[in-house]
Amino acid sequence: MKGKSQDAKLGWILFAVLTLGLIGCASQTPAASTGNPTTMRAGYFPNITHSQAVIGIADGTFQRALGDSAKLDPKVFNAGPSAIEAMFAGQLDLTYIGPNPAINGYVKSRGEALRIVAGATSGGAALVVRSDAGINTPADFRGKKIASPQLGNTQDVALRAWLMNQGLKLKEQGGDTQVIPVANPDILTLFRKKEIDGAWVPEPWGARLVREANGRTFLDERELWREGKFVTAHVIVSTKFLKEHPDLVKRWLIAHVELTQRINADPASAKQRLNSEIERLTGAALPTAILDDAWSRQTVTYDPIRASLFGSADAAFKLGFLGDTPPKLDDIYDLTLLNQVLREKGLAQVQ
Repeated sequence: MKGKSQDAKLGWILFAVLTLGLIGCASQTPAASTGNPTTMRAGYFPNITHSQAVIGIADGTFQRALGDSAKLDPKVFNAGPSAIEAMFAGQLDLTYIGPNPAINGYVKSRGEALRIVAGATSGGAALVVRSDAGINTPADFRGKKIASPQLGNTQDVALRAWLMNQGLKLKEQGGDTQVIPVANPDILTLFRKKEIDGAWVPEPWGARLVREANGRTFLDERELWREGKFVTAHVIVSTKFLKEHPDLVKRWLIAHVELTQRINADPASAKQRLNSEIERLTGAALPTAILDDAWSRQTVTYDPIRASLFGSADAAFKLGFLGDTPPKLDDIYDLTLLNQVLREKGLAQVQ
């Protein structure tokens, strides 16, 4: 009887151990399967050329698309180089950005740091001159001071390349035409004070120079490109994040395409929502007339418009911004996920 009692006691002990083990496993399984959501750090600028990002982050479209598997951490930038620096430092996973900062980041990292995964905006840049500056032909830019937003940025490269194509020499090359890189708000101030004669700027600054500072549009940049299309903003992703989280990037692109369609279907509502968010982010909304004017010179799109990026890269190289050898940009695009999204939505794929 004593042996049977010991056997029974041992059986109960084994039963208790197994039961506790199963309970422990059951309690650990949900935590292991759910875990902590991935933090997706996404950058954008508070301007109209980043309309999908501004609207989609504000109204929760992107967070809903990511679902419970990722937590969106939006980061606002005011210049492309600072966004690229953040990506290099491992502080940014995805951002809306102009073509030249993306090219510079790709070249400096020897093709390792980033990939372009979608387009965002076409058009939306212009060369504006003061109405009283006496500029009526390209030759009239000789001896003038023309501003750009930042040395080596997209508009700076476009301005310098255009002046060079007109046979004009810059001051640093022994000529008498001067390009002055200053921030967009400072361009407006200098324009009003008549301390510069013109500026090549993105919207809405072109519209502001015309409507607020006695400016005149000398050249809409769309006139320089085939079918008037050129990339002003696109979406880039760090290669590390793209490799580790292609599912999240695809979800983002689904939302990006849907936002593009929504904006184009109802631009009036989109502009209102965009302007409200710009006011929240910057402290000042755009006057309706300026917003409408600026909006009319751009197109919201998911097409990356590859040809224009290669044209910009060629111009930047000739101007000395990209080193001593022509940049190799063979792998700067990865449109696989975008084309999957477009195919699933029955839309034409992009090249």
